Amino acid sequence: MSDRPRFFDDLAGMAGGALSALAGLREEAEAIVRARIDEALRRLDLVRREEFDAVQELAARARAGQEAAEARLAALEARVAALEAAGAESLPDDSV
Repeated sequence: MSDRPRFFDDLAGMAGGALSALAGLREEAEAIVRARIDEALRRLDLVRREEFDAVQELAARARAGQEAAEARLAALEARVAALEAAGAESLPDDSV
């Protein structure tokens, strides 16, 4: 009774082959679905998260640079105004 009938060996071989075929079909179906989703996203003109994060970081840097430039401009305008006021006080009054 130690010998199994050949039928069970054949059945096990067929089941193993069917399982590997099903796994291959599953992988192929996943690839097709992934390709369709990518195509739909491209048609909708959506961006990936990584691209969005990169643009968001770029915008934050630009905003910080603009705020720094505005602060520097305000300081320079205040300095020019102070120099003009000091210059006006030191000029003699000849407008009589």
